[in-house]
Amino acid sequence: MMTEKKEKTRELIIDISYTLFAKNGFNKITMKDICDATNMSRGGIYSHFSSTREIFEVILEKLNQKDEMNFYEEMKKSIPAIEIMNRALALMENEMKHPEDSLSLAMYEYSGSVDSNLMQHFNKIGEKKWTALIKYGVERGEFCNVNADELVNVILYAYQGVRMWSRIIPMTPDVFKSITNLIKNQLIKEKISNGIKN
Repeated sequence: MMTEKKEKTRELIIDISYTLFAKNGFNKITMKDICDATNMSRGGIYSHFSSTREIFEVILEKLNQKDEMNFYEEMKKSIPAIEIMNRALALMENEMKHPEDSLSLAMYEYSGSVDSNLMQHFNKIGEKKWTALIKYGVERGEFCNVNADELVNVILYAYQGVRMWSRIIPMTPDVFKSITNLIKNQLIKEKISNGIKN
């Protein structure tokens, strides 16, 4: 019972901290800000986390483990590559529509002031997951035989670029749809795309 309560408190701290980082970036947020936002004492916060850095790193880890992006488990179950791709791109498109929830600014500040190696680490994980999915789809005959490295660069950096720029300039849903459509059109064979793509 105590462990469950502790875990719920930890999740509350993470959720509220996410909102603070998304709104204000990484550098402006202090442990006092998190105490105030959660209505917890410093001792209460520090019993779970030692610093804003630790909280932010936990948030990044959780984002990286989203079920919608767990391609390996889905591939093990022989789920169609198109289905996996559509679910992942729908998540990305939805996230691009909500710049207020973006951690892009916070990640940029974290990399510049704390540790750029961690962001490189997560980027490599993303590259490997998308490359594996593309190769899986090609092997199953669902995807075109594209240059996986080139397309993965488009997927990752177009997405992150929009997440960053949408904090600065207004963007319409057409922009987000154009990016996910481009990715689909590059991957899906014409005979398949007519029936299943959307």
